[in-house]
Amino acid sequence: MEKPVGLDATPVDAKANVLRQFRIVFGAVRSHFKQIEKLVGLGGAQVWALSVVQKNPGLSLGELARRLDVHQSTASNLIKVLTTKGLVQMEKDTLDKRQLHLNVTDQAVRLLAQVPGPVEGLLPHALARLPQSSLETLQEELSALIKVLKADESAAGIPLAEL
Repeated sequence: MEKPVGLDATPVDAKANVLRQFRIVFGAVRSHFKQIEKLVGLGGAQVWALSVVQKNPGLSLGELARRLDVHQSTASNLIKVLTTKGLVQMEKDTLDKRQLHLNVTDQAVRLLAQVPGPVEGLLPHALARLPQSSLETLQEELSALIKVLKADESAAGIPLAEL
């Protein structure tokens, strides 16, 4: 059987090649987040939250958390920053005053127009483009890796931009 070849065509073992692949993925994600922050002064998670609110006027905080796949307290913290910066407005529901509806401001619309895509982040965008069978295989293999790492799975609800 042939020995696996690394990204530079040098024979390497599989674990070294996978490690290199993780470096490439993390580097691309980090570079994208840095580019966004440099251009608009917001972190990647904040930009993603802002774009979700823009696409869904009147969205509730709970629904935002669900769409970002984060804990509601994380979504709340993101919205606090965006509200303080004048990018999101919160309006109380006319019937249930405990319910808040989120809307972007004109300033947010102008800011989002400057953001290089994908606004949801490089990795979620790339994952959405993979075939279902690849996603299922990747999920199984990463689950095995997480088990071997004995990793704290509570990090699953933290946006990549905040890790």
